[in-house]
Amino acid sequence: MVTIKDIAKLAGVSHTTVSRALNNSPLIKPATKDKIKKIAAELHYVPNFNAKSLVNQKSYTIGVFFSSISHGTSSSFLVDVIKGINSVLDENYSIAVNEIDTLVHFDKVISKRFDGIIVLSQSDTDNAFIYYIQQIGIPMVVLNRRLDDPSIPNVSANDQLGVENAIDEAIKLGHEKLGYINGKSSFRSSAERKQGFINSLSKHHLPIQSAYLVDGDYSMESGYDRMTQLLELPTPPTIVFCANDDMAIGALKACFSKNKQVPSDISIIGFDDITFAQYSTPALTTIHKPIDKISEIGTQKLIAIMNSETLEETQILVDTFLVKRESLSYPTKQS
Repeated sequence: MVTIKDIAKLAGVSHTTVSRALNNSPLIKPATKDKIKKIAAELHYVPNFNAKSLVNQKSYTIGVFFSSISHGTSSSFLVDVIKGINSVLDENYSIAVNEIDTLVHFDKVISKRFDGIIVLSQSDTDNAFIYYIQQIGIPMVVLNRRLDDPSIPNVSANDQLGVENAIDEAIKLGHEKLGYINGKSSFRSSAERKQGFINSLSKHHLPIQSAYLVDGDYSMESGYDRMTQLLELPTPPTIVFCANDDMAIGALKACFSKNKQVPSDISIIGFDDITFAQYSTPALTTIHKPIDKISEIGTQKLIAIMNSETLEETQILVDTFLVKRESLSYPTKQS
């Protein structure tokens, strides 16, 4: 195995100079640094991160904590989060994915294990974990869920406004009987998306019919079951908004099972814009939530905190927008 000492011999410098050059120290002249890095590349040098960690007192690990992976976190959400983090994170770092709802003891999470922590929060029940991390001083950002505490760096999507704008669009098309399948009741995203729905109906002076508002849990199964429930009403809605795309896909399946055509008999709008949405039949109209961008911005903020930089903004809202596809159209005129 090639070592720093091997590179030092070839470069004609001390091993300390090699170490500093490979760590981009400003103490080393650019020409010397380039020479050392070229030799290291030619020798296929691989850093010994265990030794490096001991010297720098770093773990070179970022903890990524989800509220829950098995409940309410889709595979596409997980992929977009990791993609956004990796687009920014230094290649020297690795990430360790965890879920908060399975943590028995918070004190297992210590600074020796993590240089920084990214929390992908869905629920207020995560607050105990978040404030524990803040108390022990590990650099942290909280993503996805909007926080009310400005002392905690936070990046989230404007879910409420995104839904409100989408429902405004549906009403402009002529829909007056609007249904809603809500997500997991303990998730803040469910409350924000539902509020956006209600805001739009109130703005357009349309009644909020309790029979049209049903609770799912973000799973395809709940989307299927709740849409079946809505279709069995004496007067079903002409459009149903689903609080995420998984439920919307389940709702599409329920319509097919009941011989209802989408969008000629009933329109459907989802939320998230997962990859599969454009390939469903019909292609799903949905609200795009840029979780990869949220994760990218959040990781940039975390790196700044880890480098002891002062953040200009601690609370960032990222816009969502409607992606129009085939599952939304004018309502069928009823006699």
